[in-house]
Amino acid sequence: GLPGAIEPLGFFDPLELTKEADLNTIKRYREAEIMHGRIAMMATVGYLIAENTPTIMYNSLPTIANNQLAEMPSSLLLPLFLFINFTEAWRAINGWVTPSEDTLFQLKEKYYPGGIGFDPMDFAPKDAKDFALMTEKELSN
Repeated sequence: GLPGAIEPLGFFDPLELTKEADLNTIKRYREAEIMHGRIAMMATVGYLIAENTPTIMYNSLPTIANNQLAEMPSSLLLPLFLFINFTEAWRAINGWVTPSEDTLFQLKEKYYPGGIGFDPMDFAPKDAKDFALMTEKELSN
């Protein structure tokens, strides 16, 4: 089974999106779920930090987090967007088959959804059982 199918819900698919889906489609769904979940967790932390620290000043008062991206100078926006583009391209190169008519939306055979190979602090367990447990905890958030 897929990671994340744990108690109390088990395999949760109330709309039956995976009922007739092949393995590659389910892996694509899982890839999207993991990557969007990670971005949401980072955004939540970033939002809390931005709201509680005077990071960008506007008329000598800190601005609210919703306005900070719009108030960033363009000299900081370009590196931010380039960083986002490079990381997405790196993920696509490492995880996805080069698109053609026959391989559109295909993940590489040995690619684990969300496994982008970025673990600078060596958090990922080496043992397969511990890695599966960590993945299930991540998906449960």
